[in-house]
Amino acid sequence: VSCISLCAFLIISFFLPPPQPAPETTEIDVDGGIDQDIFDINEALGLNLFEGDIKLDGVRLHTYFLSQERNSIIGDNYRWPHVIPYVLDDSLEMNAKGLILKAFEQYRLKTCIDFKPWEGEKNYISVFKGSGCWSSVGNRQLGLQELSIGANCDRIGTIQHEFLHALGFWHEQSRSDRDDYVSIIWDRIQSGKEHNFNKYDDKTSDFLNVPYDYTSVMHYSKTAFKNGTEPTIVTNIPDFMDVIGQRMDFSDYDLQKLNRLYNCSSSLTFMDTCSFELENICGMIQSSDDNSDWQPLSQVPAGPNTDHTSMGECEDSGYFMHFNTSTGIEGSTAILESRILYPKKGFQCLQFYFYNSGHESDRLHVWVREYTSAHPNGTLRFIEEIKGSPATYWQLHHVSLSAKNKFRVVFQGIRGSGLSKGGLSIDDINLSETQCPHHIWHIRNFTSLLNTSPAGAAGRIYSPPFYSSEGYAFQISLYVNGTADNPFNLAIYLHLISGANDDQLQWPCAWQQGTMILLDQHPDIRQRMSNQRSITTDPLKSSDSSPTYFWDRPDKVGSLAYFPNGTTFMRGPGSGTSAFLTHQRLRSRNFIKEDSIYILLTMEASVTLTQKPEAEAPGSCPDNPCENDGVCIIINRAPVCRCPAGDDWWYMGQKCERKGSTQENTIIAVSSTIAVFVVMLIVTITTAVCLKKKYSHGQKNGESLSLEE
Repeated sequence: VSCISLCAFLIISFFLPPPQPAPETTEIDVDGGIDQDIFDINEALGLNLFEGDIKLDGVRLHTYFLSQERNSIIGDNYRWPHVIPYVLDDSLEMNAKGLILKAFEQYRLKTCIDFKPWEGEKNYISVFKGSGCWSSVGNRQLGLQELSIGANCDRIGTIQHEFLHALGFWHEQSRSDRDDYVSIIWDRIQSGKEHNFNKYDDKTSDFLNVPYDYTSVMHYSKTAFKNGTEPTIVTNIPDFMDVIGQRMDFSDYDLQKLNRLYNCSSSLTFMDTCSFELENICGMIQSSDDNSDWQPLSQVPAGPNTDHTSMGECEDSGYFMHFNTSTGIEGSTAILESRILYPKKGFQCLQFYFYNSGHESDRLHVWVREYTSAHPNGTLRFIEEIKGSPATYWQLHHVSLSAKNKFRVVFQGIRGSGLSKGGLSIDDINLSETQCPHHIWHIRNFTSLLNTSPAGAAGRIYSPPFYSSEGYAFQISLYVNGTADNPFNLAIYLHLISGANDDQLQWPCAWQQGTMILLDQHPDIRQRMSNQRSITTDPLKSSDSSPTYFWDRPDKVGSLAYFPNGTTFMRGPGSGTSAFLTHQRLRSRNFIKEDSIYILLTMEASVTLTQKPEAEAPGSCPDNPCENDGVCIIINRAPVCRCPAGDDWWYMGQKCERKGSTQENTIIAVSSTIAVFVVMLIVTITTAVCLKKKYSHGQKNGESLSLEE
């Protein structure tokens, strides 16, 4: 039987075709694989805007400039309040809506500017999907003020750029002192576009006493309005040629100018940062409820050899806090507490770098000591334990907090039972009232990957599997040296993969926004210029090569893949960009530190992405019929007056023509109450009389029937 079976197997195998390798995973570029700047997008659309992305609102050009200063704005009437009303129009793409809200969070983290949904204020910004990316400069006092985030404008740096225009800022290279820093090559500029490179003298220019900024998110790129392949702007310091035109995030000087213009003394959601470079260790205190202390050190024989802030590059600096676990007994503790902090929201994100050179049984506990009137000395609440095998490198950690009263963050080091040669160290702490990323992809030995990985699929690496907040499994692919068609860039893609929850989830995957952030590891979170892209899953998006939906179940639309341990799974097609970040920009910031990079990942469905507004987004009236400073808006294509009101008075009527007061309202309310009472009394009496007559009539009829029977 065995021989017959073997012969049959060999015969069948001979006629069967050889096994085919798993098909290659499909990956698409949301931007066509082209790193298009704002001005490239608008030029391709044939837009003829001032300086490429500025709408002048029909104001005569010379009048416009008489009221403006280059780089900033003259006159308080052109400034917005610190809380800016906005409307997100239905026309916006879902991905753009999510990124606009993320851009608002960056404004809150780094400035005192806030944004709120429009509630009838006189002036507000309406963000919509127009043709291209553009804005007006300053508060034009027109009621509705448009700001366009069109196709391919959904990058956080582009959105920040356009909102900086709206807040009152012009392009960096139009400053009066720009010739000291850049050279304009006029014969390389498209004919008729030369005016976009005008500069303005210091009589109409005030750059708020901030130096020229090559790294500004408001600077033209080197190829803006080019008529060929050569750059139109050449930096006088050659090292900045590949720096100008960045659209990653605010620069330090962008923030200085914005905070000076709006008199910001602090930012809204930032709480604290500490790199332990000063002797006061950022106001932190050692607890008396322990039997050891954290020590500020610059190196430890067993590690770390340097701090994380400067990586040993600066003499007489570079400190971190260290708890020595090589001495003492098991259970010995050292407690380090932050200064008292005052939250405005009910959530915080704690971020810090951790180094374990002790034993795997050593532990770091993070607590919150919260103060209330019932507990004036504070109540400790345990948040998270961090432990693991000792490592020879710093590791990034995020811890979500939920303090609602004034509080301290408490770091408690605990000596374990094993033999330790070092201890626990922490450095570069940041605390903000923001949401923590859900996952961290830590890629070590990154310089070696850059030097040895080929372009294309052979140089592609995959992240571990992660789960979204709703249970979708996903994975990130990273081309270290770019795709075959677009080398010398980082390329990044988001894939759905088969997971444990697939049978319980909705398919195709609907409106999940995945955000991939390459972290700039600057020690102060406010000065980071991280690079990010977001992808939103459209359930109706179809695959190019088949009639299936792109974001359907991976075991339906994906291809076979293997984890490093040999386990098989299905990987769906990927969506992202092959122009994520150039290698030049990769080296321009602290993306690579201790030969490591971090990619922060979040994938979630936001209510703001999927909900529909209750009413049509309002527009402004061509002619304002409203009296007494009423604001006219368009709702359902009809003009409606929003009347002003005070604490004890208000205007009323279709045109706000009548003034009411609290006293009048009281008289009206009392009169209305009496009138309603009288009417109800009459109705009650009438009903009672009618019921009595009906009852009497019914009783007589009943007696007659009884006699007849």
